[in-house]
Formats: sequence, C-alpha cells, structure tokens
Amino acid sequence: MKEFEIYRCKVCGNMVLLVKKGGGTLTCCGENMEKLEANKVDASLEKHVPVVIREDGRIRVEVGSTLHPMIPEHYIEWIALVSGDRVEFKYLEPGEDPIAEFEDAESGTVFEYCNIHGLWRKDF
Repeated sequence: MKEFEIYRCKVCGNMVLLVKKGGGTLTCCGENMEKLEANKVDASLEKHVPVVIREDGRIRVEVGSTLHPMIPEHYIEWIALVSGDRVEFKYLEPGEDPIAEFEDAESGTVFEYCNIHGLWRKDF
C-alpha cells in the first residue's frame, strides 16, 4: 500500500488526505493538525472493524459484524478502499446503512471513520 495518511483539525474537524509527504507541518485554525492512527481491534460494544466481502467481482464493505448505528449523534462518515495506486471513498449520512461497494482488488486496506470513535482499518 502506498503512503496513506489522514490528518484532522482538533478545532473545526477538517480532514486532509496526505497524498505526498513533503516535510512541512499541516496546520488548520492556527494549530497543528493531528495524524489519525487507525484502530484494528474493536474492544467497544459497537463494532467498528470493517468486514470485507468479495462477491461477483466487487468488494462489499460492511462496518461491523453487527451493522454500526447510523444516527445523527453517532455514525460512520465515510468508507475508503486503498489498493495499489487507487483510493476510493464513499461518503455516508445518518440513516444510511454503513455499507459501500467497490470494484474488486487483489489486496488492499479498507478504512472507515466514525464521528465518535475515529479511524478504523481492515487489511485484505
């Protein structure tokens, strides 16, 4: 997997996907942005680790072995597939199912972002 870093502003919530590391410092709202580290193990009651299912030449991603809640106060904001030189996002809204479909890939990583519990990943 190519370099993949996401930074978040602690003040306003802006997120930035770093596509090339140059050496400067990312700032927003007058402060350094925080680099998000993806969790891989779910120890909370809610299930956050993405589940990757291959079917019919597609990759189906479901957030959690039991689907994650999708209410305005607690929901999955987006799901992303990173494979080789490809990065694809699906943005979600409260009320939608936390599910995304992508074209198949031999291997890669799926990321998802929960508005409360942060960034999660699953390698496949």
